[in-house]
Amino acid sequence: MTLSEMSAEVEVAEKQRTITIAHSPDSDDAFMFYGLATNKVRVPGYRFEHTLCDIEKLNRRAMDEAFFDVTAVSFHAYPYIQENYALMGCGGSVGEGYGPMIVASRKIALDELKRVKVAVPGTLTTAYLTLKIFNPEIETEVVPFDRIIPEIQAGRFDAGLIIHEGQLTYASSGLTKIIDLGVWWRELTGLVLPLGGNAIRRSLGADVMRTVTQALRDSIQHGLDNREQGLEYAMQFARDLDTNLANRFVSMYVNERTLSYGDDGRAAIRKLLEVGHERGIIPMVPKVDFID
Repeated sequence: MTLSEMSAEVEVAEKQRTITIAHSPDSDDAFMFYGLATNKVRVPGYRFEHTLCDIEKLNRRAMDEAFFDVTAVSFHAYPYIQENYALMGCGGSVGEGYGPMIVASRKIALDELKRVKVAVPGTLTTAYLTLKIFNPEIETEVVPFDRIIPEIQAGRFDAGLIIHEGQLTYASSGLTKIIDLGVWWRELTGLVLPLGGNAIRRSLGADVMRTVTQALRDSIQHGLDNREQGLEYAMQFARDLDTNLANRFVSMYVNERTLSYGDDGRAAIRKLLEVGHERGIIPMVPKVDFID
């Protein structure tokens, strides 16, 4: 590359607007952002800078700092950041009759759960919100999500609330499913269980918010259209899943509903947060709005 070519590249980079994006280091999020992270999807005048972080840490960082332009967020955490962020109309992870599970090393009756301590992946996760709606009397203790299964196996907890890939691997770890909260929620409400989405900082302005939201939608579509390459990229973040299980996990949480929640999906988000507020779990009135 000549000096003039290098100078031209620097000049172009300086003219580009940097959008900071934060999401969890999970195979489904990686698949979702594959197009943007690998520059397969480009937006003239924009560059995207990615940070990977555990979802509970992202929830709290968005509350404390409103630091990232785009951040993955548990729906439970959204009311706490709604003044600074709007929800993007794409990029959600939704349980279609499945979701976070309570698992244990032995069979535990549902009415016995309030007499044991349950390891949970964070008090701002949607898994925790759903658990407290299910039974507010259950005693919990926060444990990093990837340590919950080992902690149960070691006998330090009677049960745990598992998210991410643990939903597919708990049985091979010798654990028993006590309840799938996604199944319970659908039986209770008839709705899907919305778990997490992507939020965008309001201070970017309406035009930038729409442009970036479309960029994420294009990235999701690119992954779905180029599934083999997207899955190969996502396997870097699959945490002990083989290709078949990783493909199954990605299919659970990156699909047509990830491109668009649909009216029923948006209704499910509002319903979940309204119930959380009515039960006293969420202190503020949720105000859900979407950028399309």
